Amino acid sequence: MFGLLLILILMIWAVFYHPSIKETGDLPTKITNKLDQLWNIAQDSIRENKYLRAEKALLTILRVDEKNATAYNRLGILYAKQRAYKDAIECFEIAQSLEPSASSLHNVGLIYYETENYEKAALAFEQALEIEGDLAARYIAYAKVQEKLGRNKKMISALEKAVELEPIPQTLMILSEAYDNAGQEELAIQLRKKATRMLTPNEPAKTPAPAHRGRASSAKFTSREKSLCSRSSGSGFIKQG
Repeated sequence: MFGLLLILILMIWAVFYHPSIKETGDLPTKITNKLDQLWNIAQDSIRENKYLRAEKALLTILRVDEKNATAYNRLGILYAKQRAYKDAIECFEIAQSLEPSASSLHNVGLIYYETENYEKAALAFEQALEIEGDLAARYIAYAKVQEKLGRNKKMISALEKAVELEPIPQTLMILSEAYDNAGQEELAIQLRKKATRMLTPNEPAKTPAPAHRGRASSAKFTSREKSLCSRSSGSGFIKQG
């Protein structure tokens, strides 16, 4: 109740309040304190899935600080969670125009992927990787798009880069399946052996059974593999700031 009252007071204050010359000396501190309180309200509300309350807090922040790229990015994540994809894209694009970042571009790519606009998703992921190319999850997300577009060489190349950056069992198994379906069985077997050794370091390595050969020639991501793409921020969206 106190949080909602604070938001209402700040909204009225932001629209109607005009400080006198005497008061302007204290204004930055007053605004900073109120914005900090609003950020806390927004963060707590997002964690508790109180989306309307979080949206009001973020919009109030943007009334006071209209060039706050972080607030736009969080608002985009909030809309994306509610499947309001058009609004989410708009927020991420504004955040990107205010403060270019890989996270905003990655988030735009995820939205385009969800809405099956794979060409735009690929472009957004490529731009994100140009800015920040040291996260395995970005390459896995890019590989998923290339899979949808039927570009298997690019998919495998992206997965190889992901393994190079983060050689953990999950990424190794994703790449091994891609190799299997591309007919590179020896490479697939080597990766599965390596993944098995990492999972059971004190036991003799056993070669897992190869992927079923009756499938199409592109690797299909399992639910476990898809979840790896989302590890950056729970829902897959990357927080900025």
